[in-house]
Amino acid sequence: MDLEERVAELERRLAALESAGPPAPPVGEGDFWALDALKARYPVTDDADGAVLFTGAVRVPTGHRYEWQYGLLTETVFEGDWSEAAESFAALGHPVRLRLLREIVGGRRTAADLAALDDIGTTGQIYHHLRQLTGAGWLHTTERGRYEVPAGRVVPLLVVLTAARPVT
Repeated sequence: MDLEERVAELERRLAALESAGPPAPPVGEGDFWALDALKARYPVTDDADGAVLFTGAVRVPTGHRYEWQYGLLTETVFEGDWSEAAESFAALGHPVRLRLLREIVGGRRTAADLAALDDIGTTGQIYHHLRQLTGAGWLHTTERGRYEVPAGRVVPLLVVLTAARPVT
């Protein structure tokens, strides 16, 4: 391999390392405290399949605080009809809808506030997206023209967004 090829190979490797992001911190004692508690309560054994849990204690940009926890036995998840989640996922599957949710959680509550944002679309398009999110339960109206993410959906929304991030 000549010098140019070697340098090109080193540059490729360096670029790959830099794009991977920082290395994961080492796992230490107690790092999996939530998982340890879940396994203590619902162990995975020959007779039991364990459980899935998501939880959060958050403060959103408006200053509101939410604490929430939900879990299901693994067998319940596998026995359920997964297609029932399609409408909820479909409502989240549009970049404008995700932006609307972020803005509403951040304090913009009216259609007029949302229409003033750049790159959101026409008023008609905004109402279409708001109807999709409301129909799927990600939003509700508190009074005429004001929208909010229901308290019981704030942490699940953040969990879904966290789960959708690339794993590094």
